[in-house]
Amino acid sequence: MESELFKLAEQLGRLLKASGKTIATAESCTGGWIAQAITDVPGSSAWFDRGFVTYSNAAKVQMLGISVQILEDSGAVSAEAATEMAAGALTHSNADIAVAVTGIAGPDGGTQEKPVGTVFIAWAHKNGAAKVVKKQFSGNRRQIRAQTVKSAIEGMWLFY
Repeated sequence: MESELFKLAEQLGRLLKASGKTIATAESCTGGWIAQAITDVPGSSAWFDRGFVTYSNAAKVQMLGISVQILEDSGAVSAEAATEMAAGALTHSNADIAVAVTGIAGPDGGTQEKPVGTVFIAWAHKNGAAKVVKKQFSGNRRQIRAQTVKSAIEGMWLFY
């Protein structure tokens, strides 16, 4: 999986560098893994602005400006939270594009409504374009997180 993530990040980097665009990440359930995959690519400082690891709700509010009301009404693992995380990453960075992930990697924390493996991924562009998806991944904690990282990086192609 590591080599596959490296190849995806490398391809993304070529696109971003050619277009002169930069990205930022806002990560919860992946704990910085997306940023790690990106910064494994030599020269990524030319197109990777910064990453936010906002594992706690307090960090989401303080670092990304997420509404406490969204967290109370929809929960940290929701389309609304992921969308606000992506928007917050753009607001609090110099990036053109942001990706945000929030989910339940397990093995605990799942509910009937949001079982383990439920992940929301949001992408936002400073021009206002945005997209959010809900994924249901399976496997152990590491597998769920790896699938999330892969999907988050692949989704950046939405803006090309």
